[in-house]
This record gives sequence, C-alpha cells and structure tokens, in this order.
Amino acid sequence: MADLGFDGKVAIVTGGGGGLGREHALEFARRGARVVVNDLGGAVDGTGGSVSAAQAVVQEIEALGGEAVANGDSVASIAGGEAIVQSAIDAFGQVDIVVNNAGILRDKSFHNMTDEQITSVIDVHLKGALYVTLPAWKLFREQNSGVVINTSSNSGLLGNFGQANYGAAKMGLVGFTRVLAAEGAKRGIRANAIAPVALTRMTEDLLGSMAEQLEPKRITPLVMYLAHESCPANGQVYSAAGGTIAKFFVGLTQGTSRGGEITAETVRDDWDEINNEDGYIVPQNPAEEFAKLLSNWGVG
Repeated sequence: MADLGFDGKVAIVTGGGGGLGREHALEFARRGARVVVNDLGGAVDGTGGSVSAAQAVVQEIEALGGEAVANGDSVASIAGGEAIVQSAIDAFGQVDIVVNNAGILRDKSFHNMTDEQITSVIDVHLKGALYVTLPAWKLFREQNSGVVINTSSNSGLLGNFGQANYGAAKMGLVGFTRVLAAEGAKRGIRANAIAPVALTRMTEDLLGSMAEQLEPKRITPLVMYLAHESCPANGQVYSAAGGTIAKFFVGLTQGTSRGGEITAETVRDDWDEINNEDGYIVPQNPAEEFAKLLSNWGVG
C-alpha cells in the first residue's frame, strides 16, 4: 500500500518546539506538509517565553527540504489562537490540520492547589485547544474538510495523584473532541484525541525505568494516521505508548430499571447488578444512550 502523504496540506502543531510536538512537526514535514510550529518557549510550568524553540524546529524542517514557519503566540487566549491560525494563512494560505499539543504542568495535591495553578493549566490545555481550534474550525466549515487532533492523557481518563487541574483539563478535551466530531461529521471534518505516554520535559521525572521505551517519536505514527484523509476514525480516543496503540472507550452497563418504584433502597439492593460489566454497550452519542433507556422502559 502507498505511504501516507500530506502533499498540499498545512498543519498547525502547538507546543511544537520540543517533545511530542517537535516529532509531529518534523514527521508532517517529511511527509510533505507545510507546518506552523507554535511554541511559547516557556518552562515546563509555563513561565517565560521565547520563539527560539519553535524556530529551531523550523530550521530542522528546512534542512530536510520542507517548509515551515515559527509562531510564538500563546494558545491561552482568543487573540493568541487567532494569531496562530492567521500565521498559517499568511504563510501558506490555508489550514488543514490542527494538532493541539501545547501543555504545562503545575502538579500539587488538591488540598494545596491554588487558583493560579488551576487556572493556568486549564487555560493552556483545555481553553488553549478551544482557542486555536475555533478560528481553524470556521475555515474547515467553509472548505468542507479538516482534522483536529487533541492531546488528552490517562491522567484525565483514569486519574492521577496530584493532577486534579491537569486531569480535569485533559478529560475536558475528550468531551471537546466528541462534540467536534458530532458537529463536523456532515462537513467532512474529523476530530480525535490521543492519550500518549512518552518521555518529555513534562514526564521525565515520572517515568523512571520505563523512560527508554517511551520515546516521543513512537507516538507520532498514530498522529500521522489520524491526520490522514484515509483514516475513518472520528470522535475516538487512542492510547499510545512505546509503539503500543489501543483504543479507550466509554462503556455503559446494562444496569437495572425500576421505573417509578426506584428508591434509595432499590439502588442499594441493585448495586451489584448496576455495576456488572457483562453485556456492556459502547454508545457513540447521547441518542444511543437514550435508545437504551427507551428499550428498558419498553418504549419504541
């Protein structure tokens, strides 16, 4: 089968100055895409800033014979998101792919967490993805095509000690992805999310002996396929770690149905059955959950 190429496409990669974002940007360029490398150039906690990290990746791309521009705007504002997308329009005249990868860490046990630690992480991870995607989304609707890839985390899907702010933002990205998938489907726009485990500045103190297996470049092949026009996935979340790819999904148990006779006591009595995972379903949208409810009630 033919290699997956991106000739004629323009990709925006936020947080593209290092780690996962750098690998994504380089691989897009190797496969023919023109790339906007966005990176604020700050520390892991988001402080400071310089366009030099993004510019260094642009130079790597140009050395490969590719085309790229650097952008140092912050994703954490509407103006910043608009400026990032505008830089793609100014340089290349279009946008086809948005990879929301920018992130910071402000870890702290929840009872010690400050408003600034909560707000800053949600601003970059969750609101940042919304702010960059929104102006691109308007273009996608006009051209009836486009791809969004959001970077979630197992800290959001599964929870992780000391990361209430980060986990909340990352699970928020799952909901954002599902809504984009539903709204974009009729216009040829797809959105998916990845939950990567990789050695980056943000994780180097957490991975221990696993670090050597978790090179960032082992995540990028999933991003390339999700971004390619031949990929059918929409609204899905995929785990990626060390060359292993798997799908996360939301399952709904068969549960119980008591109708108007439900009480706190019947919930208690039915608890084991409510939690029994045998025969679970995987609804793809609220309508499929409602269909199950109607079936339980003998309606339809």
